[in-house]
Amino acid sequence: MRLRRPHPDLLAIAALVVLWLVFFWRLFTPAASEQASLKQGDFSGQFVAFAGYQYQRFTEGEVPLWNPYNNGGLPFIADTQAAVFYPPRLVTIALARLSGGWSYHALELEMTAHVLAYTLMMYAFTRRLTLAWRGSVIGGLVAALVAGYGGYLTGYPPLQLALLEAGIWLPLAALGIFEAMRDERPRWGWLLLTGLGLGLSWMAGHPQTSYFLTLLLVAYFGWNVWTRRCRWHVFVLGTALFGLVAFGLAAVQLIPGIEYLAHTARLDLTYEDKGNGFPVSDIVQFIFPGIVSLWSPLWVGFPALALAFIASWRRLPQSRFWGVVALFALLWSFGRNGFLYPLLYSLLPGVQFFRGQERAAYLVANSLAVLAGAGAAWLVTWNQHEDKPASRHLRATLSRVLIVIILLAALVLAVWLISPGAHGDIVNNILFAAFIAGLSALLLSWLTAAPRPRRVFWLLPLLVVVELFAVNMNAESNYDPVPPSQQLSMTPPPLVAQALADTNTPFFVDGFRGLTDNYGSLYGLADIHGISPLFLQGPYTIIEGVMPDPVAWWLFAVRYVYSDWSELPVPAEIVAAGRDRWGGINLFRLQNPRPFASIYYDYRVISSDEDVFSQLGDLSFPLTTTAILERDPALASTTSEPTGAGVTIFEPEHIAIAANASDDGILVVALPYYPGWYATVDDQPADILKAYGAISAVVVPQGEHIVELTYNPLSYRAGAAISLFTWIGLGILVAVLISRIRNGYVRQQPAAGLDRPA
Repeated sequence: MRLRRPHPDLLAIAALVVLWLVFFWRLFTPAASEQASLKQGDFSGQFVAFAGYQYQRFTEGEVPLWNPYNNGGLPFIADTQAAVFYPPRLVTIALARLSGGWSYHALELEMTAHVLAYTLMMYAFTRRLTLAWRGSVIGGLVAALVAGYGGYLTGYPPLQLALLEAGIWLPLAALGIFEAMRDERPRWGWLLLTGLGLGLSWMAGHPQTSYFLTLLLVAYFGWNVWTRRCRWHVFVLGTALFGLVAFGLAAVQLIPGIEYLAHTARLDLTYEDKGNGFPVSDIVQFIFPGIVSLWSPLWVGFPALALAFIASWRRLPQSRFWGVVALFALLWSFGRNGFLYPLLYSLLPGVQFFRGQERAAYLVANSLAVLAGAGAAWLVTWNQHEDKPASRHLRATLSRVLIVIILLAALVLAVWLISPGAHGDIVNNILFAAFIAGLSALLLSWLTAAPRPRRVFWLLPLLVVVELFAVNMNAESNYDPVPPSQQLSMTPPPLVAQALADTNTPFFVDGFRGLTDNYGSLYGLADIHGISPLFLQGPYTIIEGVMPDPVAWWLFAVRYVYSDWSELPVPAEIVAAGRDRWGGINLFRLQNPRPFASIYYDYRVISSDEDVFSQLGDLSFPLTTTAILERDPALASTTSEPTGAGVTIFEPEHIAIAANASDDGILVVALPYYPGWYATVDDQPADILKAYGAISAVVVPQGEHIVELTYNPLSYRAGAAISLFTWIGLGILVAVLISRIRNGYVRQQPAAGLDRPA
């Protein structure tokens, strides 16, 4: 009995899985001596820490709406990079719970799973795009390899995880558009797939990448509408359909996020702050990786560039679109170093919100991957004898390019030989790139010189793998040769544990040193600092601005300060000493910290935040006895000394305070002033006032009262309702579509036991 040959798609998928295991083998191996882990930095300090807070709250059956442990407190549901309800993150949390708890490695595995998913989706999209050609499987494989293991995705996105997770959904969303517009009449149901991919991208936590993806999908849909000569209303309805689906899926995070953005210091960024991009010299890294910067986001390898050139040169279907996108995004990635970004900044809505224009390399890398896949698929199909002039022209072009690269490599080698101690790594990179370029030119020239068996074209993805894996696997810029358990302890280090041992809570610490990053969220120690890119404007001005440290410490009820100073500018004692990653530090305990909640009887009304901060910067201002309010509470101001108020409940979204006021007063709480917080005094609704331009205050009458503060924002409730409705509706629609497809397939089959019709 002859065994059936496996389907080519199954072989390609198996190859992608095996290559994925090989590329990340040091993250998967059980041998501790051979393990590697992602470097500390944004990955550990931002994503592992915030995901650890997610894990703790979700596993306790709570939704993490507010986070009191960084930035003096922030709306966690609204912080985009928290990705609170991102479905793959919820899966990671569930698996971590089943495997014993949150760990550094859990998020590493989430990263690798996204890379695998990305390569499989890129394979599916490019395979479908080139299905009519004999080399479709090879083309899909090349595109998947270039996208998944090229310079962009293996550069900084694994460390800045939100970039990677927001970006991988491009091929899925594009596939929905391609299928929707493949026939003469639009097949609207496929645009649900586009909406799903775009919605997942917006939930993943990097709005700039999702913004790029949104622009790409609108342009791709419009291009398909135009090339098929559809009427304009098809474009409007289709864009609205997948746009509304995406918004509905992500509304639970998007609506709070939009609300948060309007209150952050991000709005103060200038054009110069937002216009940074690649230096024009980065173009050289299309050919020679690692010679301009630590990462090479534009690098896809010479074989991929050659195949992308072939696709554009032969004007293959859709190659014009992807070529224009690659060129447009490249010009955008230069930021203010080029001419395009200044125009876009003035004309294109949304551009003004984002910095780091070099991230447009995301679109460059994806476009080149699709073009490379199309070029490989077409090359297998091309009949050279029917197009001899083109074949000769291609080989001549490859020879010229090869000569230029060899001459450049020879020049670099000669310079290095004169001074062999300088730039050894750069020379190695250039020589390796020249070697691969030579192999690529020889292989492509041989493949196009005469008809070849299809099996020899598998040398194309093999050459792509050799080059990409040799450069990007185990890159020192991303990996340390230590197990993940040695990168970051989930147990608080000694100096953090010292502050956590103080049970007279709540209080804040100044953890710029000692605690650092967002580790307050990981260890449950409330820090006035953090590295999340979004920071409420008022607290940011006081904590991170030019305000004297003692002002921030007083207003935010700081009790402990980690510092390398030997003495603080306020009365304090050193209670412990140790080291952090920058050197030796001391842990100070302030002798007279402000309680988390205090009742003030003297106040001033200053309506302008700018004037408030100017007043706070004046050392003669009686900060410890006088509150500054944005509006008049209509109370008689007295010179009585403030009194502390006891906090009886301190939970992220619920605070209860027992206040005993000797006169009508203002209860000032070290809680950022932010919409969504509601106050009651003895169960009766009360207004929350803005104090000191940054924190919250409530008027309390004379006597004993219970003041409660609850965070339950309307933006979250509205977003959650929209998302729940959309997810349920999408599930029902998908089930109906699958049922119709299956029923249609069954009706086309002959009934069991009956002869086929003549």
